[in-house]
Order: sequence, then C-alpha cells, then structure tokens
Amino acid sequence: MPSHRMPSEADIISTVEFNHTGELLATGDKGGRVVIFQREPESKNAPHSQGEYDVYSTFQSHEPEFDYLKSLEIEEKINKIKWLPQQNAAHSLLSTNDKTIKLWKITERDKRPEGYNLKDEEGKLKDLSTVTSLQVPVLKPMDLMVEVSPRRVFANGHTYHINSISVNSDCETYMSADDLRINLWHLAITDRSFNIVDIKPANMEDLTEVITASEFHPHHCNLFVYSSSKGSLRLCDMRAAALCDKHSKLFEEPEDPSNRSFFSEIISSVSDVKFSHSGRYMLTRDYLTVKVWDLNMEARPVETYQVHDYLRSKLCSLYENDCIFDKFECAWNGSDSVIMTGAYNNFFRMFDRNTKRDVTLEASRESSKPRAVLKPRRVCVGGKRRRDDISVDSLDFTKKILHTAWHPAENIIAIAATNNLYIFQDKVNSEMH
Repeated sequence: MPSHRMPSEADIISTVEFNHTGELLATGDKGGRVVIFQREPESKNAPHSQGEYDVYSTFQSHEPEFDYLKSLEIEEKINKIKWLPQQNAAHSLLSTNDKTIKLWKITERDKRPEGYNLKDEEGKLKDLSTVTSLQVPVLKPMDLMVEVSPRRVFANGHTYHINSISVNSDCETYMSADDLRINLWHLAITDRSFNIVDIKPANMEDLTEVITASEFHPHHCNLFVYSSSKGSLRLCDMRAAALCDKHSKLFEEPEDPSNRSFFSEIISSVSDVKFSHSGRYMLTRDYLTVKVWDLNMEARPVETYQVHDYLRSKLCSLYENDCIFDKFECAWNGSDSVIMTGAYNNFFRMFDRNTKRDVTLEASRESSKPRAVLKPRRVCVGGKRRRDDISVDSLDFTKKILHTAWHPAENIIAIAATNNLYIFQDKVNSEMH
C-alpha cells in the first residue's frame, strides 16, 4: 500500500504483526499510531479478490511524553505490537513505546437500539406528559463502526528502553524486555510486575552486553529466550527460580579467529530472535546472517544463511553512516520450512530450509501492482555483470526493510519499507514454493 508523498518521520513504520488467524494485520509507526488492516472475505463475483487487506481501524496509541525527573523526552514511536489470542468477539492487542505498554480492545458495532420510551431520536428527554404508551426498543442495523478503547496501561516498569514484548502461551501473562531487565506482567494487573532477568552490573562501567530481544516459547509457558549484543542466546526456565539470572542453556557460536575484525562484536549482536511454530528451533538475525538453532544443541547453529555477505567489505562506511547498527527482524513461514528477513535497497531475502535455495526479492511500486510476479534480484561484487544485476556500490542504504511478518498459515507476507506497507500473497515466489 505504497503512498506517493514524501514520507514524514512520523509515517515511518516501526513494527508489523499479524494476529493469530492472519485475518488482521497491525502496523505501528514512529508517530505513535496503530493501523489495523482486515482481510476481505472472498466474494462470489470475484473469487480471486480474497486476501486484499483494507484499512479496518486507525488510532493514536502513544503520545510524546516528557520525563521531568530525568529531563528526557520519551518518543511516541511504537516499538512492538503483540496480539492476544482471541477470547470472544473482540480483539485485543498490546502496543509499547520505549517506556509504556498499553492494552487495547477492538470491538465492532453494526446495530443500534431505536424506539426509546423516554428519549426522542436525537437522544433528548421527552416531555413525560406526552408519553402515553410503552414501546419495546428494537435493534436496527447501522453502518459498521470499529471502536478501539484503551483497557489498561502498564507503566513505570522500565528504566531503559523496551525492545520487545511477548505474550505467554498461558494467555494470562506477558513479558517486556529492555536493555538490562526483563519483567513478567499479569494482563489484569497494571501496578506491579515481577523482574525475572536482571543483568545490570553493580557498577555500570562493568557493563559488557545488553539484552536485544526476548520471546516466550510457543507451547511451554515456563520457557523463554533472550538474545544479547554479544551474539548469544539464553534459554531460561521460570520453574527453576524466580529470578532467571542463571540460564538453563546458553547458545553461542565460537568466533572464527580468521574473521576477527574491529567490527566483529557489532555485527555479531543479535537483533531478533523467534521460536519456530513447532517450538523446536529458534531463528536469530545478526547483521550479516540468519541462523537456525536447535533447542537441543547449544554449541552452534544447525543452519547459517548469509543475508548480504557482499557488505563485508563495506563495513567501514556502514559504521560511519550508522547503518551497521540497524536492527533487522526475521520471520518463519507457517510450516517453519522457509525463513525471511530484510536487507538494504528495499530487498528482502527468503531461504528454503529443505531445498537450501535462497532468493532476493524487491519491494517496489512495480512489484506491488496486482498480479505482478516478483523477479529475483542479484547483487554483484565487481567482475562480470548480468543484465539485471545491481552493483553493490549502487545499493541504497536509506531504503531498508527492517520489519517483516508472515501470515501464520498462508503464503502472505507483510513488508514494511520506510513509510510503505507491501503485502505480497499467494505464490510469493514460484522459485521457492
């Protein structure tokens, strides 16, 4: 759904999330807004129209704030959105900025009562002397109204910036993580949370790593993982202790001394971690690779995929323009057989775990036209160039795909490219599927 005006900073999409059925898709942006898209049902007249996502509701989730004690501005930017499993006709989601998490309820109204005894059609009280008979109010159909209401605000739980939230499979609790701590909240209790991880050293000068992302296991409510800026993953079991400072398992790949450079530590920082739907694997993204880890094997990942290895020679200039600190996300498809992550130049990458084939695709106005087929793109490093190849020197580093999401069951993906949301569906790519 590309827009044709110059993007303002507030319009830049900062998170994308499908709900558990894939019928709804939410985006958050730097201006603190949440936009919810709903998938259109298939119509008999146009059987191929199913899957079009249209705007369902837009609301302002967070406003800019000011912390007077610390003289700090708190941005309204939405860092993460997480849908709660649906319990009734209403939908619920959690959204967070750097400091405050909010629970929102989304409900539909398509009927209104008419025929009040004491009020007229405008809602004014009638003169009671004119009311001579009683009538039974009836529900009449009306245009659909989507109402979004704030249910709870979870504030004051974090000193540092919140980087992730994750809803537990028990559907009663969720956790929020910042650079140094992870808190466990009950969805019904806003005034207290339990600190389950604290890596803050007694002396901040001894600080060597920070928490970068965390997620609950999809099936075991006692297990969660968090990743660090040092490239490690720690799997924790809440049954073992109230404070999970001693992890159950540490997943870490020893560094290859031949690859050691000034940038090694920066590029090994894990920017995202996602459990597979099966719960057996974890997917991590660092600056140059995505890795698949087996929960039963801590020594090294079972699969490593190069996202854009051609940038290895460009790390110096990427450090100078701060791109080396970009935090790319990663996603599994519904069957855990294909993984996806973003890159520069509005490229995104897909890796088929079974065939080991990979492809580079581009999110652009041309590729988003109806029934357009995504053409694989190739980046070349010097030497011979094929006709459609793009040189590594002409990549646009301002166009980056940091946020992606995959429909939980179908081949539909959502790609956030700056202020544009692209939805590609069905045969996402004939080479891969």
